[in-house]
Amino acid sequence: MARNHDEYIRNLFGNEDTALQSVNESIRRNGMPAISIKPEVGRFLALLVSIAKPRNVMEIGALGGYSGIMLAGALEKEGSLTSLELEETYANVAKDNLTRAGLGDKVKYVIGPALQNMESLHSAGQQYDFFFIDADKVNYPNYFSMALKLATPGAVIVADNTLQGDKVFDEDIHSENVEAIRTFNKQIATDDRVESILLPLCDGLTICRVKP
Repeated sequence: MARNHDEYIRNLFGNEDTALQSVNESIRRNGMPAISIKPEVGRFLALLVSIAKPRNVMEIGALGGYSGIMLAGALEKEGSLTSLELEETYANVAKDNLTRAGLGDKVKYVIGPALQNMESLHSAGQQYDFFFIDADKVNYPNYFSMALKLATPGAVIVADNTLQGDKVFDEDIHSENVEAIRTFNKQIATDDRVESILLPLCDGLTICRVKP
C-alpha cells in the first residue's frame, strides 16, 4: 500500500527496463553522483517527446545517460539529441549506455560549460524544438534565457528539480540553489513569450511551450 502520492505514482509508472538499470549500475561503478531523474519523470519526458515529435532535442546535463535514453528512445526516426555535459568522463559513460541501448546514432555529446556551448550553437544558427534542463541549479535562469534564443516556435522546455525538496516555498531558506530556482520558476511563470506550468511530480517539473 502506497503511503503518499509519490509512492503511488512510482508504483504504477516507475518501472525500469534493463537499459535503465544498467545506467544506474554504471553510475555506481564509476563513482558518479546518483542523481539521475526518477523513472516516472523519465516516462513523462518520453511521453512529452512522443506528443511533441521534435526533430532536434537538447539535453543540458547528461550524467550517465538515463534521461538521454528516455529522450532519444521516444524520438521519431529523423530525430536527434544533442547532450551538453561539463564532464567528459560522464559523457563517455552516457555515450556507452546509449550505445548499448541501441540509441548511439541518435545522440551527439558536446563537452564543456553548457552556456558557452549554447552560445556557440546559437552563433552557428542551430535551433531546437525540445529542451530538458537538469544541470547546475544556479544557472537555470541563464539556461532558460539561452534556450529561448535557440528555440523554434512552439518549442517545449522542461526543467527538473524545480521544487528543491519543497524548499522553494520556505521563506526562511535562501541558499544559492533555491534562490536560483525561485528566480527560474518566476521567470517562466511571468514571461509572456511562453505558456507554462509547474507540476509537483517527484522534485518538481517546470514546463513551458514557446508561443508560435
